[in-house]
Amino acid sequence: MKIGVFLFPEARNPAQDGQIINETIQEAHLAEKLGADAVFLAEHHFDGNCVYVDPPTFAASLAASTSRIKIGFAVLQTSLYHPLRLAEQLSLLDHLSKGRLIVGLGRGSLVNTHEYSGYEIDPDSAQERFEEIEKILLKCWTNERVVHAGKYWNFEIGMLRPRPFSAPHPTILRSTASDDSLVAQARQGRPVIMASPTASRAAKALELYRKTMREAGFDEKAVENAVSQCWAARTVIIAPTDKEANEIGMPYFKQMQEYRAAQSTAFQAKVAQANARMAPQILCGSTDSMMEEFTDLQKTGIGGVIVRFRTGPMPAEFANRGMQLFMKDIAPAIH
Repeated sequence: MKIGVFLFPEARNPAQDGQIINETIQEAHLAEKLGADAVFLAEHHFDGNCVYVDPPTFAASLAASTSRIKIGFAVLQTSLYHPLRLAEQLSLLDHLSKGRLIVGLGRGSLVNTHEYSGYEIDPDSAQERFEEIEKILLKCWTNERVVHAGKYWNFEIGMLRPRPFSAPHPTILRSTASDDSLVAQARQGRPVIMASPTASRAAKALELYRKTMREAGFDEKAVENAVSQCWAARTVIIAPTDKEANEIGMPYFKQMQEYRAAQSTAFQAKVAQANARMAPQILCGSTDSMMEEFTDLQKTGIGGVIVRFRTGPMPAEFANRGMQLFMKDIAPAIH
């Protein structure tokens, strides 16, 4: 199972933006040094929830300052982009990274409607825009002259430049937040990023994914190839002892929840619903206490896990120590 590190740093105080951006670059460098397979970038605007804000620009910096690790998005808020500019940016990133790009696409935030408002996008149009943009990306990357007549964009171009480094184009993943969206992607044999709260939930989701692909006519080799490209995302708080993780680390996660809930009633409702179900949103403790969860996830056959080590106002030193413990103790058992 491949290991990805989710770079999702919060910065509440604008005066700290530069410091935390630099710390995030160092977190990516540490992930490469420790042997992680990929780093993944988030996207949020106007609220400090993701300090580097613009993942394609940040990815360019990482492409230039790393040499081996893959660089992915989990995910681009696709509906906020102009499709031609996005196609150009991603094609250029594919070159800068020499084919290390993983393009994770999503329609945009489900809970932060202020992001749509800032970009003057009707959130009710987000899914349609997302679907149309993805079609345009694929047209631009696989054809020369492109003529597009759609609901939101109409254009004709001679050729997108630069052409992608990867043939025929970079790896594309979609995020899935429900069984319906998972099934829709499985019918097309497309790999996904799943936000799985537990290994058992990931196992059930992959059972549905495999079943749907088989029913759609894919053979077993194609099914397992698609599963090998899927990722599950997890948030962890790791310390040398359960006591330190819970007493020192967990408050950072709770502060993150409170900060985001104050900005979004939808996020507040989401947290309340999860808490009411006693849903284990994160893993908190020593590496010994969470080893079984990751070995069980590996047994599902999923291609990789995206691990977020830093949440809320957590200091970089605490998160980086957690990553080091994970890569020393857990990674050898699952990698």
